[in-house]
Amino acid sequence: MLEEIRKPSLEKERAVLVGLFGPDTPRWLAEEYLDELMLLADTAGASTVHKELQNRPHPDPSTYVGTGKVKQLKQICGDKNADLIIFDDDLTATQIRNVEKIAKVKVLDRSGLILDIFASRAKTAAAKTQVELAQLQYLLPRLTRFWTHLSRQKGGIGTKGPGETQIETDRRLIGKRITTLKEKLEKLDRQRTTQRKGRENNTRVSLVGYTNAGKSTLMNALTETNVLAEDRLFATLDSTVRRLELENHEVLLSDTVGFIRKLPHDLIESFKSTLDEVREADVLLHVVDASSRLLDDYIEVVNDTLEEMGIHQSKKMLVFNKIDLVEPEKLVGLKKEFSDAIFVSAYRGIGLGKLEKKLEELIEEDYVDFSYNVPMSHYKAVAYLHEVAVVNKEQYEGNHVSIAGSTSKADRDRFESMLADIK
Repeated sequence: MLEEIRKPSLEKERAVLVGLFGPDTPRWLAEEYLDELMLLADTAGASTVHKELQNRPHPDPSTYVGTGKVKQLKQICGDKNADLIIFDDDLTATQIRNVEKIAKVKVLDRSGLILDIFASRAKTAAAKTQVELAQLQYLLPRLTRFWTHLSRQKGGIGTKGPGETQIETDRRLIGKRITTLKEKLEKLDRQRTTQRKGRENNTRVSLVGYTNAGKSTLMNALTETNVLAEDRLFATLDSTVRRLELENHEVLLSDTVGFIRKLPHDLIESFKSTLDEVREADVLLHVVDASSRLLDDYIEVVNDTLEEMGIHQSKKMLVFNKIDLVEPEKLVGLKKEFSDAIFVSAYRGIGLGKLEKKLEELIEEDYVDFSYNVPMSHYKAVAYLHEVAVVNKEQYEGNHVSIAGSTSKADRDRFESMLADIK
């Protein structure tokens, strides 16, 4: 009787995932990629009912997998009651149109799926603006009328944000909206720049890494705060900044969006202002999931993305997280291969002391000793030294204060400039 009066629940979309393997991508690696695509689909709200791999040296220009395989996918969708096909690559508008005509279900490519996830997870005005801009730039070259046979009103993956009105929106209006969004982002970027000016005197450390490497969990463990940390891809979109008290330094620790392979270029472009926290950091902590089979690939993806963003930070530390999930033999091998890295478990609180000590050593690498005899009237300059330097000695003698310690070259030069201005 209870079953009769129970209200029907909202069912997840049922997705079939499709990938290619061949000379450049062995089958085992393609399977790992589809596992990641399944996590992306789950994050977007879809349930994976089937994964299909095809052996092809190159994608088919018309349908990506060939007409015969598309017909097979149509049969699989019917058997599995699937209403969505997701490809682990970027498709052209022609490829999407041709596959949808044959399969009679909605088709998404990898970039479309990632953009949909970002649209659902964007909370602040900046993130929403950045995601909408990326979606429209992605949509513009794919603007066609081939979705008219589908019911776009019921929603689902790929329909969030500007996607809901793309059938009615022509290229001229999209171009105008893109211009408006870029102007809005420029205004938001100026506001961020003003906010960051207030933090110029602080050492800034930024967490970077592949998505779901545990950056937010590590930030929580180090700063004893409660930043959102989910076991899902792209839990963090907006930059989060927290103060971290080390033994001799107070630093500003920032966490921002994780990277992923084949991250849509438009998304990287639109998020550049958010990623200024990374660009302007004094030290980068590159967090890696030590338990992943593809950690070498993930390290390369992060390094390549930083390169694409024009970030060449010399002070960078590899931090292998989740060591509590790693077999002892593998952990020994990792420590031997990456002898300069730090190994931690943010969740278990393992190795955090070593991480903080190594971070202080990195910060102090370019520190220089100083010793000044400053007139008491220059108290503002002395207060500045206390703010940015490690003061080892301070002694008041008559109208002067003798102060010694160590600080960065930039802060030393700034202090001496303050003294010159006072004189």
